[in-house]
Amino acid sequence: MKELQKLNKYFIKYKYRFLLGIVITIASQIFTVFTPQYIGDAITVLQHFLTGEVTAEATKQALWHNMLLIVGTTLLAGFLTFLMRQTIIVMSRHIEFDIKNEIYEHYQKLSLDFYKRQRTGDLMSRISEDVAKVRQYVGPAVMYSINTIFRMAVVIVQMYIISPTLTWYSLIPVPFLAILMYKLSTEINNRSFAYQQNLSKLSSFSQEIFSGIRVIKAYTLEDKQNKAYDEATTESKTKFMRLTYTNALIGPLMIFLIGISNILVIYIGARMYINGTITEIGVIAQFILYINMLTWPIASLGWVSSMVQEADSSQKRINEFLNEVPSIQSTTLEKHDLKGKIEFNNVHFIYEDTKIHALNNISFTINEGETVAFLGKTGSGKSTILQLISRMYDVSSGSISIDNIDIKNWNVENLRDQIAVVPQDAFLFSDTIKNNIQFGKENALQEEIEHFAKIADVHKNIMRFEKGYETILGERGITLSGGQKQRVSIARALIKDALVLLLDDCLSAVDTETEERILNNLKDISAKKTTIIVTHRVSSAKNADKIIILNDGEIIEQGTHNQLLNQKGYYNNLYNKQLAEKDVL
Repeated sequence: MKELQKLNKYFIKYKYRFLLGIVITIASQIFTVFTPQYIGDAITVLQHFLTGEVTAEATKQALWHNMLLIVGTTLLAGFLTFLMRQTIIVMSRHIEFDIKNEIYEHYQKLSLDFYKRQRTGDLMSRISEDVAKVRQYVGPAVMYSINTIFRMAVVIVQMYIISPTLTWYSLIPVPFLAILMYKLSTEINNRSFAYQQNLSKLSSFSQEIFSGIRVIKAYTLEDKQNKAYDEATTESKTKFMRLTYTNALIGPLMIFLIGISNILVIYIGARMYINGTITEIGVIAQFILYINMLTWPIASLGWVSSMVQEADSSQKRINEFLNEVPSIQSTTLEKHDLKGKIEFNNVHFIYEDTKIHALNNISFTINEGETVAFLGKTGSGKSTILQLISRMYDVSSGSISIDNIDIKNWNVENLRDQIAVVPQDAFLFSDTIKNNIQFGKENALQEEIEHFAKIADVHKNIMRFEKGYETILGERGITLSGGQKQRVSIARALIKDALVLLLDDCLSAVDTETEERILNNLKDISAKKTTIIVTHRVSSAKNADKIIILNDGEIIEQGTHNQLLNQKGYYNNLYNKQLAEKDVL
């Protein structure tokens, strides 16, 4: 139950609805308890008629009177029960909505290192299946708990008023019930937690398979993946069946114990009636009805206990993520207007998950309005530099300053809002092409969207689709080719009109002619922007104001195109190699 304490803030938030639900619950139980009393009175009237103590007319009037009272109290109790559900169950839906939003907002705040450690399926499982389990606690579990507490209190008090002795005998099974429920609940909690963990694993496995379906088909791995999925679902089924077996014990145990109570009421009640301790046969009928009225509340203890234990396990999993502290946080709310000067001072960076030393003592300065290109082999640290500039990670040592302000003293949201990034992986959403470009500027007009699509040299490709800019893309933009995805991603970044533009090898999937057209189109746009280009092609870098060559996380050369050619080093060799390859083609 410790994990569920985090939900108390929601009960406080919806306290008026919650308190109203409790009041209505109490009222409904008060009216419910009258029904057995009126039934008992009716049986007593019949008893008196059979013994000749009352006339047939009086008996008839009394029976009609009791019948009307039974119908009236039953209808009223039913209506109050409906209102109880409308308050507490509806409250649980509001809380479910709030929890999902809280989790989603927290997901948005978490840093990239968190997402590198977690699987998408697990993230989805916690915001869907686990939240659904928690809603069962704040809704049905709470409602039935309140209902059970007050019904048992009202019924037992009424029973005690009628006959203390018969009450004690009828409640003998209750302590055994409490012990059994405690043991079963503990086992349910353990098995529920194991099942939820396995469910997340299964969700992650499924998501990965669907995302990589093209690779699976290309390598004809369908049978292998079917076997792997069968093994995963078999494990999940085994864990779920173990949980189900434990849950299945609850109902029979409840019925058995209530049955014992009924037997005790009939046996002890009959002896008391024979001995004259109770004078009305209707009392026995009342007690049987009262005991059966307690059947569902007592039976629901097991169900409620199961829901609480499952919710506790799910909330524990949710809390694991909610307690994650973003490694990248703003230290100030102050906002600055970015101009574009960027300085790296003796920067070292090590990836925490792999311990790879990506950058080693990197220092350089990019003045505002300059275009700088980074070249180097794969894994030399080029993309890492761009991620550090947009503060997706913090440096391991050294410092980065933007406009002479340490990057850690920038408000993260303010900084990223003024930087446009075209990532190496051109991710597009399952939406229209228009909305994917408009993602960079929500209020962009159609004319602006088409203008920047033309700059990215993708407008003609888009217009070949039947629905043009309204074409719905598949997952991750699968409808488009690699080059088209990159160019749509470029248009999305350009429409943002940020003063710092980061291009991470975003022309790798286009041919050299298309690349040349795009770079020429970018010249006018990047004239007043600080532009950083990560590339492996000399053709993309040669017109930059400065070119920096990286190798194994260190700067080995830097200068202009002509200066680097004259150095006869790495850049010169790369230029000649790519020039020769172009001539061959």
